[in-house]
Parts: sequence; C-alpha cells; structure tokens
Amino acid sequence: MLGTVGSFTLMAIAGRELASHFDTFQILFWRSASGAIIVISIISIYRWRNIQTQFLARHFLRNICHFASQYGWFYAIGFIPLAKVFAIEFTTPVWLALIAGIFLNEKVTLKRWLAIGLGFMGVLVVTRPGIGETNYGDIAVLGAAVGYAIVYAITKSVADKDKPLTILFYMVLIQTPISLIFAFENWVWPSDSISWFWVAMVGASALSGHYCMTRSFQLADASAVVPIDFIRLPIIAIIGYLAYSETIEIWVAVGAILIIIANYINIRESS
Repeated sequence: MLGTVGSFTLMAIAGRELASHFDTFQILFWRSASGAIIVISIISIYRWRNIQTQFLARHFLRNICHFASQYGWFYAIGFIPLAKVFAIEFTTPVWLALIAGIFLNEKVTLKRWLAIGLGFMGVLVVTRPGIGETNYGDIAVLGAAVGYAIVYAITKSVADKDKPLTILFYMVLIQTPISLIFAFENWVWPSDSISWFWVAMVGASALSGHYCMTRSFQLADASAVVPIDFIRLPIIAIIGYLAYSETIEIWVAVGAILIIIANYINIRESS
C-alpha cells in the first residue's frame, strides 16, 4: 500500500505540473497513452494470454465512468489545493457503501449510515458551500469521488475472474482513443524534456498505483491496508505547502478528519 501512496502522490504532482501547459483532456491522453505502452509491453512478454474476459460490457462501462472521474480529478488538481483534492477524494469509500446498498443490495447497517453521514458532513466542512463564490474544482473532485465509487463497485464484480493486468489492459485500450478524440481540438506537443518527463510520470505512476493497490488487497485485508492510504493527505499537504505555497486551511483539516473517521467506521464495519 505504500507503493500506492507514493504512486498517487507522484501522479498528483505530475498532474499539477502538466496543468499549466496542457488541457485536461490531453493530460488524460498522455496518462493513458504512456500507460498503454507499459501495459502492452508487459502483455507481449506473456503472449497476450492474460487479457481474456467474460465482462467486456462491464469493462466498457467501468472505463467510461473512470474516464469521467479522472477528468474531474485532474481538472481539480489544476485549480484547488492538492490537500483539498485528496480530502474530498477520500470520501470515495463512503459513497461506495451507499451505492452498494442501493444498487448491489448490500446491507447498510446503522454504523455505515453513520459513516455516510460523517463523510457527507466532512465534505460540507471542506467545501463550505454558500460561503464565497462557487468553486468548480470542488464540484469536479466531488463528482470524481462518486464516480470512483461506481468504478470500484464495477471492479468488484469483475475482479474475481479477471486478473489485474486484464483490468489495466482494457483501461488503456478504451480510454486512450476516447481521450485522444477530446484532446485533439486543443492539442499541444510537449516542448521540452521536462514536459516529457512529467508526461511519462503521469502514466507510470497511475499504472503502478493501480497495480500496487490491487496487490495489497490480495496480500492483506482491506481493514489493514486502507488506513495506510490516509497518509497521502499529510504528505500532499506538506508538498503543496513547500512546492506550491499552498496554505493548509483549518476547515480542510477538520473536514479531512471527519472523512477519515467515516472511512475508519466503514472499514471496521466491513471487516
């Protein structure tokens, strides 16, 4: 899980660096395209025998939702503090509990309703709607968090049969052409080696993050590994302060604590 923490932190930094030069759709394309090169290279070694699936329609739906969620996440990275992005993103497991209860007929216990309520309260504290101007970055990352919950619900339905490499293959296969279509209108080539470095980093870190997360769930219970992911928040807050002069707002910290407590309750109830 520490690999996941490092990878997604690097992806956020790469996204912030690219946001000042490229349209969000183009960042998504570079993320998918560089990831596709890595995935196809790995699959070629195994002679393509790990990509068969019985769930092609689910993979398509999963990646449409994932693409939209990634757009919201990378859009927010360019407009609001990194710690705020991560704090709101951490509500994903809470939304997943709600979605699973409504659409997957999973039992939502009193403690899970408490977790959902605390998570929603945390979002209100972080975003403070009605105070100041509407921040579209807040809306974008909140939409991304809900979208990620849908993605995780679909992933849960295919993960028993499909290998992690299969899931990654269909992710890059579906999302690369979609992102290229949307990126074409405002296309800009990377102008220097630094830009190419961040392009490679955004793809490699995304892939390694997804792979490390999948492996961590295979090696240990979710209740043991998921809390480790929460250290992303203080790490990215420090990076945002040192590298981008972002202030650490008290309301973001308070809301993040509520969201983390909500996740802890949800994880304990699941285990």
